[in-house]
Formats: sequence, structure tokens, C-alpha cells
Amino acid sequence: MRWLLWLPLALFALIIAVVMSGLIHPASTDIRSQLVGKPLPEFALPAGVPSHPPLAKADLRGGPRLINIFASWCLPCAVEAPQLMVLKRAGVVIDGIAIRDRPEDLAAFLARYGDPYSRIGSDANSRVQLALGSSGVPESFVVDGRGVIRLQHIGDIREENIPTILAAIEAAK
Repeated sequence: MRWLLWLPLALFALIIAVVMSGLIHPASTDIRSQLVGKPLPEFALPAGVPSHPPLAKADLRGGPRLINIFASWCLPCAVEAPQLMVLKRAGVVIDGIAIRDRPEDLAAFLARYGDPYSRIGSDANSRVQLALGSSGVPESFVVDGRGVIRLQHIGDIREENIPTILAAIEAAK
């Protein structure tokens, strides 16, 4: 009967152990888009900067491309900028969706970090971003020539991600 006295303490210790294991080894917090393998939603965005054409779903035909969701106020977007330039030099067509940004801030960002974009659409209210299933910036999608999403990359593109993205572009041809 003495062990019954220790039962509440043992249950409390078990609960603490479960909570601690969740804190030490958390589940992934990435929110994956449900549109991977499906067509892009219809959208038409105005130009993000005067030097680039606007972006609409109708513009994304003909060949695979990378759609990069970014913002001038996003520090990881600045970190990934050199990798986007590497992808551009490798022949990848990159279109941008600028989230909650101003044209003058975007122009300064492009001048400072490089401009890999063919088109830039301004998503002032994040409607297209949310329709794509994107949860933050930066985030990128490989889209094939028929407008079907083939790959979602969450977070900034790093040097080690380049081969995966290039392989997805090649597979989307």
C-alpha cells in the first residue's frame, strides 16, 4: 500500500518528462502547402517595382520557374539573395512576389542585394501568399510549364539547397 503514496509523484514526473521531450525535440513547425502537385490558384498582381512587369498566373506558362516570396524587410530574404543570383546564372527563371512592401523599399533591396527576378508582383495584403499555402517569407515554389507546383522550399535558400532546386527545375521540364 505504500507505493500508492508515490503514485501521484510518479505520474507528475511522467508528465514533466513528456513535456520536456517535446521541448527538447519539437515536431516540425513547417506548414506545408496543400497545393504541391496541384495547379497554382488564379491571381494577378500589380508590379512591385516600376522596373519589372507585374505577375499573374497567365504569365507562368512555357517552362519551369521558381516563384520566390520575399520582402525587403525580411532579413533571411537578404541572406538568400546570393543563392537566387546563383540560380539565375544557372538559367532558372525567377519571379518574385513581394509581401506587404513599398516600391521604393523593394527598389533599394534589389539595388543592394541583386536582382534575380524576371517579374515582381506586389501582394500588399498577402492574399496570393496565403492562397499558395505559404506561411512566411522567404518561401519558394518550383512551378512547371503548365502552372503546377512541383516543389515547395520553406525558408531561405542556402547553398546546400541549390542542387535540390535545380533538380526540381529539371524534372519540371
